Amino acid sequence: MRRLTLKSLWARKRRAVGASIAVIIGVAFLAATMVLGDAMTKGIDALFVEGYSGTDVEVRNSTQLSGEAFAPAAIDASIAEVVATVAGVTDVRPIAEGTAQLVDADGKGIGGNGPPTIGTTWIDFDRNPYVLTEGRAPTGPGEVVIDTGTADTGDLAVGTVTQVRTPDVHDMTIVGLAELRSGSEMGGVTFTWFDAATARELLLGDDGSVTIIDIGVADGYDVEAVRAEVSALLPPGTEALTGAELSDEALQQMEDDFLGFFKVFLLAFALIALLVATFSIANTFSIMVAQRTRESALLRAIGASRRQVLASVFVEALLIGVVASAIGLAAGVGLASGLNALMTAAGFGIPSGSMSPSVSTAVTALAVGTVVTIVAAVAPAIRAARVAPLAAMRDVAIDRSGTNWVRAACGVLLTAAGVVSLVFATEIGDAPVSVAALASLATFVGVVLLGPVVARFAAGAIGAPIAALRGTNGKLARRNATRNPRRTAGTASALMIGTAVVALFASLGSSIKHSFTELLDESFGGDLVVRHDGFSGAGLPLEIEGELAALPEVDTVVPLRDSPIIIDGDEDWVLATDMSQLLDIASVGDVNGVFRDAGVNELAVSTRWADDNDIALGSMVSVTFADGQAADLSVVATYTEANLMGDLLMSTETLDPHLSNPTNFLVMLGLADGVSLEAGREAVEAVAGPFGQPLVESSDDYLDAQAAQLDQMLGLVYGLLALAVIIALIGIANTLSLSLYERTRELGLLRAVGQSRRALRATVRWESVIIALFGTVGGLALGTFMCWGLVKAIAVSEGFGTFAPSYATLAIILGVAVVSGVLAAWRPARRASKLDVLEAIATA
Repeated sequence: MRRLTLKSLWARKRRAVGASIAVIIGVAFLAATMVLGDAMTKGIDALFVEGYSGTDVEVRNSTQLSGEAFAPAAIDASIAEVVATVAGVTDVRPIAEGTAQLVDADGKGIGGNGPPTIGTTWIDFDRNPYVLTEGRAPTGPGEVVIDTGTADTGDLAVGTVTQVRTPDVHDMTIVGLAELRSGSEMGGVTFTWFDAATARELLLGDDGSVTIIDIGVADGYDVEAVRAEVSALLPPGTEALTGAELSDEALQQMEDDFLGFFKVFLLAFALIALLVATFSIANTFSIMVAQRTRESALLRAIGASRRQVLASVFVEALLIGVVASAIGLAAGVGLASGLNALMTAAGFGIPSGSMSPSVSTAVTALAVGTVVTIVAAVAPAIRAARVAPLAAMRDVAIDRSGTNWVRAACGVLLTAAGVVSLVFATEIGDAPVSVAALASLATFVGVVLLGPVVARFAAGAIGAPIAALRGTNGKLARRNATRNPRRTAGTASALMIGTAVVALFASLGSSIKHSFTELLDESFGGDLVVRHDGFSGAGLPLEIEGELAALPEVDTVVPLRDSPIIIDGDEDWVLATDMSQLLDIASVGDVNGVFRDAGVNELAVSTRWADDNDIALGSMVSVTFADGQAADLSVVATYTEANLMGDLLMSTETLDPHLSNPTNFLVMLGLADGVSLEAGREAVEAVAGPFGQPLVESSDDYLDAQAAQLDQMLGLVYGLLALAVIIALIGIANTLSLSLYERTRELGLLRAVGQSRRALRATVRWESVIIALFGTVGGLALGTFMCWGLVKAIAVSEGFGTFAPSYATLAIILGVAVVSGVLAAWRPARRASKLDVLEAIATA
């Protein structure tokens, strides 16, 4: 039996290749996500290790909050004199750090869209991980050194005079270029180095503070022992860590804040691709087993047991799974390199190490691909083992497996339960989003189970217009699609999964944009906003508020700045603004308490946050700010709408003393009566220009900019989902190709009675279109329905969300499905039309 299985597999190489394609693509994407994630982890780890290689011990503020990693709280510079007395300390380097955004040769800010724009002190010492590649170190005001990557991006060079935003705008001469000793790329992070005095003045206000103090330890001294002695001398609110601890902490923070999410994000799409591939594999094996029915029956007739026939199919699946998974693993390595290059070209590059797969990645990819293949072959293998010996005496080459009542009943129950739960998710329990998610999953599984039950009717209904319009060719295509409902459903289900997820994200993205538009219209009553492009740049200096307020065209100026805080033991974000004017330009719903007059050490909170934390008007809450200072704040007001302004609001006078360099991320403006939008914009742009040429936008412009960012993210999602759709289309092509073998005699007879090659190709193409439409229409309906339920649950849970699907996008997806169905059938149709008529008729 083993020799027979191997010979059978070798004799049908094309069939084996067809079964392998879906496995290869699915495993390739899985391997690519794992390899890319591992490479990024290794690259970032190496970057942090090298970045801290010159630091044996570091003294810093002990309060470290999310979002403050590259603009941390300051400490007293005099601590440097204290720690210098510890035995074993060879050098002490006070360093000021903050945000400094460079301007390129065209006057636009460099970076600021995620990776930090770091300004810091240049230190001349032998172990500095950054080395000059050109020019010299900065020696006074007006001089900077920048990293080579930023210089290339901004078309800057030694001797160039450019601007640096801190957020105040300063003219600086670039006197040197530097990079890591290893020459490693820094993944979009920008560095601007100043001399020590300039760094303190621009980044910290030169108030006798620094950000960190780096300490070098002499050879022969134990770093941990020195750190312990340094810690004993530090004042409260400061701490000392070793370079190794700092590197591990930075990597963990990157893993928690971005890298972990990114890897899970990619892995989710890899699993979707594998799920789609599983349907294609199962369908392929069903056809393969059906085509070998007579062969299996003959084996049973000459004495082979059911166990042996079952084992034969399993061995074939195992071999295909192992070989295809190995090829997929190799392809995944190349795909990972391509994805990394694509991300780098798009400006989202992340430092990465070697793209070679780790042992765990290789084992996982091979195991998953093999197991998926074997699992997909289980049902066909069992059917093969049940073939009766007498089946060898009759024509049974067609897979006649239909549906059963158990499958139909399970499908109906799951679908009904899912639909009902999704419709009433907001009335079931206290977590409507979780209920909606589980209900969506149940609905999805139920629809897949019901596929073969409804396939005959659905394919018939979809094919009816084709049969009416395309004559005999259309009728044949319709009958071919309906006569094997299990196969049609299995092939269409793969496509349905891909299109359902695409429809879900498309409708969700459209709903979010529509909801944001409604929210802005309802909550923002101003005319203009002033902001810098990006969200991790230097921001807007505080001086801009007074300049704008002095304009006769401007009536109201409301600044917005934010910061992480610890409130009642939990980390959160607070928004600081001019509480007396905020309600003149923005709506926060119904207000209770003293909102406009909220002063120092007073807080306004949303009613949702208050309910969740059992807080009432007059309550005192404990807050720790980014600088480590703690204060008890009184809750003096509550408001009902938190979607635009967040859950926590305080005055700028409360927050500013706790920030090293306060900046605005946005300034909202209301124009004076009678001032047109264009006239107001021109006046504001003239005043705002010297502050770094910030964007001056109307509410519509601002909304369009936010929508563009969402569209960019959705573009990435669509690109990843396209792979799943491609796998599904390959499955359609593979199914058609293999099913044509079992219809060889039928095709020969059609040709013999007068059907032309062109008509035969048209029949196969229309059959593919029917299957593609079945999967796509089902996927679009399912994805849109799931989105409706999720948006409804989000609206109740978060108070934000309106269901507004993009019908144009859904129509485009449907049109692409029709075209893709034609393309998927192109090769099978050509092969069918080239069959020799007499040989086809003589086929057993």
